[in-house]
Amino acid sequence: MKVSELFVKCLEEENVEVIFGLPGEENIDVMDALRDSSIRFILTRQTEG
Repeated sequence: MKVSELFVKCLEEENVEVIFGLPGEENIDVMDALRDSSIRFILTRQTEG
């Protein structure tokens, strides 16, 4: 088991339902682990103006 999978499992055990963030190279393993979980990922974006 990867650390990212364990991390997501711990979040699920704490009843986390939603995570907000930006996907990227630094967190690709966490993103992959979230794909197989019940946790919903919401993409955030920075707007200019």
